[in-house]
Amino acid sequence: MTATTAGAPGAAREGARAAGGRGAEPSAWYLAPALIFFVAFGIVPLVVAAVLSFTTWDGLTPPKFTGLDNWVDELSDPVTYNALWLTLKVIVLSWVLQTPLSLLIGVFTAGRQRYRAVLSALYFLPLVLSAAAIGIAFKALLDPNYGLGHAFGVKALVQDWLGNTDLVLYTVVLVIAWQFIPFHSLLYQAGARQIPPSLYEAASIDGAGRVQQFFSITIPQLKNTIIASTTLMVVGSLTYFDLVFILTQGGPGYATRLLPLDMYLTGFQASQLGSASVLAVLLVLIGLVLATIITRVSGFNRMTSQQEGA
Repeated sequence: MTATTAGAPGAAREGARAAGGRGAEPSAWYLAPALIFFVAFGIVPLVVAAVLSFTTWDGLTPPKFTGLDNWVDELSDPVTYNALWLTLKVIVLSWVLQTPLSLLIGVFTAGRQRYRAVLSALYFLPLVLSAAAIGIAFKALLDPNYGLGHAFGVKALVQDWLGNTDLVLYTVVLVIAWQFIPFHSLLYQAGARQIPPSLYEAASIDGAGRVQQFFSITIPQLKNTIIASTTLMVVGSLTYFDLVFILTQGGPGYATRLLPLDMYLTGFQASQLGSASVLAVLLVLIGLVLATIITRVSGFNRMTSQQEGA
């Protein structure tokens, strides 16, 4: 009786340890599909691009190792520096334009009124449209011969929006903003609905108005969301290709030849896949650097929950 009783805790511990082992083992396997996809479609293509950047390859004949020739050529090419400058300019302009509008729309649609649900559906409509459809539609709307300017008889709108080197980049940024503001608004809407109503009630009792509540409560509570949206916006700006290609194909001249578009034109039109791989690696490195800077400067990796009572 004593032996059985004494052995019970030991047996219980062994059983718990065994159960824990069985419970922990499948959880590691749950990560396997995601890890396999990440390695297959993320790491492997990046390694292949890095290797091809040291070769000369036209896509048909076998690649020839040329060392650092492609890197020297691309890093000394004015077209590459122009593409890099335009890309950074688009990143800044997109953030300046999209962030305040997305924040205001997201906070506004976070309300529970019925009419806001209808407006939300209208605001988020561009999310269901493809970049190709948006590009074709705006290219027709902005046409100086039969576009919006002529339709409404407004002379100020009768401009060569996509053919004027002074206007085209800003026009492209506006079209990009029209496409992606709904996505970031959705992030802010979700974040705003997580803010405890008691904070606004306490501020109202203290006599704070709507504007003061927005700057004193809403924006601080949405700090994590702002940083996440900024990271997605900045890194996403490095992938703008399809919409720009449909609207301008990089023109007029090199006015909208962003780095992703430069990579495509170099690789698939000029058949210089080695040089295009250099640009691909540069895009990855720039994205990693910018994302790291945002994370470090904002302290995002040290943030804790902002929920009430946390």
